[in-house]
Amino acid sequence: MKETQTLQEKATSKEATERISGSEAVIKCLLAEGVEILYGYPGGAIMPVYDELYKYQDKIHHVLTRHEQGATHAAQGYARISGKVGVAIATSGPGATNLITGIADAQIDSTPMVCITGQVGSHLLGSDAFQETDIIGISTPVTKWNCQITTASQIPEVIAKAFYIAKSGRPGPVLVDITKDAQFEEFDFKYEKCKGIRSYKPIPDTDKNSLKAAAELINNAKKPLVVWGQGVILGKAEEAFKAVIEKAGIPSAWTILGASAIPTKHPLNVGMVGMHGNYAPNVLTNDCDVLIAIGMRFDDRVTGNLESYAKQAKVIHFEIDPAEVDKNVKTDVAVLGDAKASLEALLPLLKANSHPEWHQKFKDLYEIEYEKVIKNELYPTKEGLTMAEVLKEINIQTKGDAAIVSDVGQHQMIACRYAEFTTTKSNITSGGLGTMGFALPAAIGAKMAAPEREVVMIAGDGGYQMTIQELGTIFQQKVPVKIVVLNNEFLGMVRQWQQMFFDKRYASTEMTNPDFVAIAKGYFIDAKKVTERKDLKASVKEMIDSKGPYFLEVCVEKEGNVFPMIPTGASVSDIRLE
Repeated sequence: MKETQTLQEKATSKEATERISGSEAVIKCLLAEGVEILYGYPGGAIMPVYDELYKYQDKIHHVLTRHEQGATHAAQGYARISGKVGVAIATSGPGATNLITGIADAQIDSTPMVCITGQVGSHLLGSDAFQETDIIGISTPVTKWNCQITTASQIPEVIAKAFYIAKSGRPGPVLVDITKDAQFEEFDFKYEKCKGIRSYKPIPDTDKNSLKAAAELINNAKKPLVVWGQGVILGKAEEAFKAVIEKAGIPSAWTILGASAIPTKHPLNVGMVGMHGNYAPNVLTNDCDVLIAIGMRFDDRVTGNLESYAKQAKVIHFEIDPAEVDKNVKTDVAVLGDAKASLEALLPLLKANSHPEWHQKFKDLYEIEYEKVIKNELYPTKEGLTMAEVLKEINIQTKGDAAIVSDVGQHQMIACRYAEFTTTKSNITSGGLGTMGFALPAAIGAKMAAPEREVVMIAGDGGYQMTIQELGTIFQQKVPVKIVVLNNEFLGMVRQWQQMFFDKRYASTEMTNPDFVAIAKGYFIDAKKVTERKDLKASVKEMIDSKGPYFLEVCVEKEGNVFPMIPTGASVSDIRLE
């Protein structure tokens, strides 16, 4: 680490220049940005960079994933749990296009990531050369910024800008495409970190009058409700957020990406909003008099029908990205700026309050949900195992300290609803894009970024098979991630919709699955299958106690549904409990 810091200091010195190749410059730029791990897959157009990586393998740890999409998801998992920029690297053509799903996922979920792709020689651009693809054109809609490099001298400035843009303001993915001749070309290298870009203002100024207006609305509210999102976590605003809601006594609900910003059992945490969120915060969104949105974007899965969403309430929106204000929900007071700074400035303007009658409404509605839904899922009397009781057992065994990395589908909603969190950055999932196959590689990145934390991956049998090849990465890298597959032999979320809205026409959703345990053991990963309730506790304990990677398949009820549920196009008030 000391030697790496020396290289970092040398590379960022204004006077330091040395004549090196473009490919070596790429590695030195990464070292200067403090990159220690990157995920990728080699190929012809990026081979010069990989040749330099070979020489620097004691400084940067390259993780060979089994697919380029796996590299992006692993970089996302790394970024989400660490707060650092994740890095993925691939060759041109199909290598680059295989990155796109992960890049799109990172864009909509505001994940800081830099992707570096090789490209054919600059003299071949536009000629339909072997493995040439216009990755700049393809990636433009799903990146925060992208750039193609055709001469080696561009490399330091572009990569410095890439890291600055990826992590500043509202984070996001950046793609840098480097032609093969630029990788071979030599030039006089020096590196300066980017500290600003003309016309790019990542954090807007906070208007003091907006803060005062927000405080006045909150202080006069009889039934205030906070809905917070990932912006609280990305802005490192957890403590400021907790101080605000505790002083003002405001019941607070979260979007799935905001989960874990405050502990699950915090008395002001009233649960999840959205399509499969908790009953009380969804229903009472249309009863509150002031709705305070913090670091969230009013996604359609949160709001339901916008025509009937919180029309009775004054809306306050704390947001770093001006483009999100008034995009979906009309705001009465917009507080632009960094979440932590804004909430710290708001705190002294607030009056201490408690709202006991308002809080009682949440408790009353929770009891209805508990009796109709939660009790039956956590303490089932039927024979089949439920997904929720598996999460309950994981909570018990990990004491709520684990990071839960979930895939997309029914199990994701169950994981978000029932996982207990004590620590921030503990709920890692694909939110806006809903990418099946996200969890396995993301769990690899998360565990490598935070080896001291227990990382438990939750997936369904469908999504798991989309990136199952990353078991090879786990085996080769010896990543001690815990893998849980909740197997209902269906694409469960689609099947639920088919049951409820398509008269049980289960078109192409039933799955004939392989022997998952045998596959895991083929990768030399300890594995077990659970089919009966009596074996669940001991099996989860064995998994958590394992020092290495572990695969646990739990066969759950085939046609279990996730409730509550807001049907598509319905109001949040129309949430169904059955």
